Amino acid sequence: MSSYDYDLFVIGAGSGGVRASRIAAQLGARVAVAEDRFYGGTCVNIGCVPKKLFVYASHFAEEFEDAAGFGWSVGERSFDWPTLVANKTAEIERLNGIYERILKNAGVEIIDGRATVVDGHAVEVAGRRITAKHILVATGGKPFLPDIRGREHAVISDDMFYLEKFPKRVVVVGGGYIAVEFAGIMKGLGAEVTQLYRGPHFLRGFDDDLRQFLATEMRKKGIDVRFNSTVECIEKRGDEYFAELSNGREIAADLVLYATGRVAKTENLGLEQAGVELADNGAIKVDDAFRTSVPSIHAIGDVIDRVQLTPVALGEGMWLARHLFGETPAAPFDYDNIPSAVFSQPALASVGLTEAAAHDRYGELDVYISEFRPMKHTLSGSEERSFMKLIVDKASDRVVGAHMAGPEAGEIVQGLAIAIKMGATKAQFDATIGIHPTAAEEFVTMREPVVREVDKAAE
Repeated sequence: MSSYDYDLFVIGAGSGGVRASRIAAQLGARVAVAEDRFYGGTCVNIGCVPKKLFVYASHFAEEFEDAAGFGWSVGERSFDWPTLVANKTAEIERLNGIYERILKNAGVEIIDGRATVVDGHAVEVAGRRITAKHILVATGGKPFLPDIRGREHAVISDDMFYLEKFPKRVVVVGGGYIAVEFAGIMKGLGAEVTQLYRGPHFLRGFDDDLRQFLATEMRKKGIDVRFNSTVECIEKRGDEYFAELSNGREIAADLVLYATGRVAKTENLGLEQAGVELADNGAIKVDDAFRTSVPSIHAIGDVIDRVQLTPVALGEGMWLARHLFGETPAAPFDYDNIPSAVFSQPALASVGLTEAAAHDRYGELDVYISEFRPMKHTLSGSEERSFMKLIVDKASDRVVGAHMAGPEAGEIVQGLAIAIKMGATKAQFDATIGIHPTAAEEFVTMREPVVREVDKAAE
């Protein structure tokens, strides 16, 4: 019989923590999890789930307009923000209950409260000292708000899901997926939106063609996207807020949203005092087995700042639980070819390498691009276009990257991710029969690679 209270003590009941707890318990471990906010973590409560519900809501205005070209007459319409917020909250509360039941049904003990690390085998919750053979930190991340003058007048993404009043004019500061998504959401729901980003182009890490295409489409929808724009301060004058820019200009708004990245939630957890080494940005350093500098303390998810995606945290949690309490996995967790999506308007999705990264790794490439007006919009009258791109290693004919902007991009690229993970070649893509008429069939009908300037120079 172990001398510890538990085999595994998990700090944080977000996606990764819940998955690790459940799998470990099913493998026979004695598990407890401590949570001081809500079950399901950021994704379920103030992240991807409510955000996707807001994205759905924001599409209806365009759908009503599109319907006219198909013979539908849509009468007087209006949008009620409190109804959307209330219905969203009811759904999130339902999901909270599901996550709690998942833990309880697996035999995991739930402890409500903030846990801090005492040492390699002990934590403290509400004055109670608890011991465990293994400790897992899965506390996730939080929005980063820079230290500018007037920062108290800004809101963060957490706040957007509970605004009492819908703002008519919104300034979104940031160039990541959260900023891009909320710019589209607020515009679709009827606000005037200005998006500011300090760099030359947003969505760093995505393929350059995809980024440029999205900026064009967002501007066509009426979003004022401004690059190389830095906010010096935010001032409140009466009921208005003013974002003052480094070029001396200012933008008036009813709300200023800062979506300038996220940082690991590691403060006041007792980690450094327990000997756990942190990176300069506050993230926990771990090895390939998710062990920290204290071998009995582990960490997964956004708190380790590797790939900040919910399915990645789920996969890491499952890998770790099986590693500790089941058969040791044969290989480290695989971060290659992780698909991702941005629920912008239009949506983006990618899997594999960008063109620039593929060129660095493989050298010679074949690049296939298709840009077109979706069939639906031949009658709707909308000017929205779709974009698709395949990147192929010329030497092996393997498809090493797939990128898309357009309706249901995430749904389509998820399927392509399987093929790319399996090492599919362009010849195999070409041999696959498309489903007609769909947008997705473009991925198996692109035959002629584009000619880049570097290719012309080589001729």
